[in-house]
Amino acid sequence: MNRIPWDKVLAFTPLDVVKLLLSAAVILVVTRVQLFSDRLSALLIALPLVSLVAMVWMHHDGQSAERIANHAEGTFWFVLPTLPMFLVLPWLLRHGWSFWPALLANCLLTTALFWVTVVVLRRFGIDLMPR
Repeated sequence: MNRIPWDKVLAFTPLDVVKLLLSAAVILVVTRVQLFSDRLSALLIALPLVSLVAMVWMHHDGQSAERIANHAEGTFWFVLPTLPMFLVLPWLLRHGWSFWPALLANCLLTTALFWVTVVVLRRFGIDLMPR
């Protein structure tokens, strides 16, 4: 974590504010759609809209094709350990768990599965978390 240039990460430009507002608008629209259609909002959120928007911003900012490709590939591998959450959370909620404990259990499960994914993929030469 000490290699992250926090001064650059936390420096905001007017374009960053536009990016923030447009990206937040995607989330807002999905939550509004959910008010009348659970399935349509689930479909919208399942689409990789945030990843696509992020890649557009990366391209706009002059990132190389290699960096965008690395981002897309990393996103694929990082999505896999999150998938069980979408089955475990509804199961817990339907079996008497209240929302916050179920959410916490899912966060812990996802974190554990994330690290298992990192360790397993390293054995195959894919390093998601370079040392």
